[in-house]
Amino acid sequence: MHLLKTIEDHVLTNPEAIAFVSNGDQISYKDLWEKSDNISASIIQMSLKDSSPILVYGHMETEMIVCFLASVKSGHPYIPIDISIPIDRVTKIIESSKAELILNVSKLPISINNNVQVYEVNEIEKLYLNNNVVSDSWVKDDENFYIIYTSGSTGNPKGVQISANNLQSFVDWMLKDYPINEKLVFINQAPFSFDLSVMDIYPALASGGTIFAITKDMIAKPKFLFESLRVSKAQVWTSTPSFIQMCLMDPSFTQELLPEIRVFLFCGEILSPSICYQLRERFPSARIFNTYGPTEATVAVTGIEVTDALLKSYQVLPIGLPKNDTKIVLLDGDKSVEDGEKGEIIIVGPSVSKGYLGQKEMTEKAFFEYEGEPAYRTGDAGFINNNTLFYKGRMDYQIKLHGYRIEIEDIEHQILKTSYVKATVVIPITQNEKVEYIMAAIVPTEHPFEKEFQLSAAIKKELGEILPAYMIPRKFIYCDELPMTPNGKVDRKLIKEKVLV
Repeated sequence: MHLLKTIEDHVLTNPEAIAFVSNGDQISYKDLWEKSDNISASIIQMSLKDSSPILVYGHMETEMIVCFLASVKSGHPYIPIDISIPIDRVTKIIESSKAELILNVSKLPISINNNVQVYEVNEIEKLYLNNNVVSDSWVKDDENFYIIYTSGSTGNPKGVQISANNLQSFVDWMLKDYPINEKLVFINQAPFSFDLSVMDIYPALASGGTIFAITKDMIAKPKFLFESLRVSKAQVWTSTPSFIQMCLMDPSFTQELLPEIRVFLFCGEILSPSICYQLRERFPSARIFNTYGPTEATVAVTGIEVTDALLKSYQVLPIGLPKNDTKIVLLDGDKSVEDGEKGEIIIVGPSVSKGYLGQKEMTEKAFFEYEGEPAYRTGDAGFINNNTLFYKGRMDYQIKLHGYRIEIEDIEHQILKTSYVKATVVIPITQNEKVEYIMAAIVPTEHPFEKEFQLSAAIKKELGEILPAYMIPRKFIYCDELPMTPNGKVDRKLIKEKVLV
């Protein structure tokens, strides 16, 4: 594969260059390559089923990247699993993916009942030392490179398959159209189980750059975060708008803190003009880019530079132009819409996934061929003005919250599993077309609690065992029954109106 060969070239030409830094730990390109070779050799000796995915469990340790490369070098895609994901959900991912191997980077014990092998990363690395893995075994072409699990409407996560070709198309575009290909230092804010992380991992490695991780411990302690940023020498910032908004709340988040910063890249949710105005004021020499794309089309497929002229022209920022090998089509049903009219955003091109792992029916609903090329129905509404794409929100019950894509029905399904809930409906609360938080309206069962906050705490505690924290509603309201529409459906609009009164 071209991407792996490119990384190998950096190993040969600049072996001591630092590839990844996390919490004071770092790894060179040489060590990254050699360690991943050793683990890859061990995986090959295990004789796993062809193309069987490998779960890599951890947070942002340097060994996570090692294990990603080891997996694909041995001919297997990897599934990144962050330690914040509840074990119940991890079990569902194992069942869905039919994974036979977990590489545990976290140093935390994993209690899994499935018939799956679990290896500590240091343990598996020592099984077959000094084994060179030939490139013939590498993942290539249409074979899966990684699988990212997202929220699913049935209560089960769904695995988006991203091939070597999909990833290559994305990386080629990033290095061609953005000023990030000069061995720069990239900020990595997104956990690896969130596909925004791919926007910094592989452009950085493909260009011989350095990835600097912002861990959950740093984010939890702002003083620690800002001290880390100060020493990072970061030149490329990749994050959700929500994360940069949090940083901007501190007046010390300026060019003085990050004197070498050149580029801000945003993806995952709506980028507001107010954030850009603040960045232009505090980082006058840096360039800002707004990008858009779903996991199913490999991170992002459109982008635009946010200049002063653009900010003066639009109150809602556009999400840009498609990359050169991709088409954006707007459909109303099966018919194309005129410029300026709203339609569903359809992505057509080589970065579109082959579909959801083991989910044939779900894949056939979302993926199809358009004029002989792979295409994906995003469920996002948009319109085109002056050849530029604008985002107009979701067309269904799928939302984006702080960059994470969430199925509303998934959360409802999980809330109904808890002990004190008879019926529920989950409502996204939006402001300026951006989801600020999620709220659950609940018809409770009989319960022993005197106060509503006690009931909410009990429900949240149970949800914490089965859902990631970002999927747990911030607010709960209680009612005797859920209002219905004349068609016999829950009246979500009426519930939302009552909440916002």
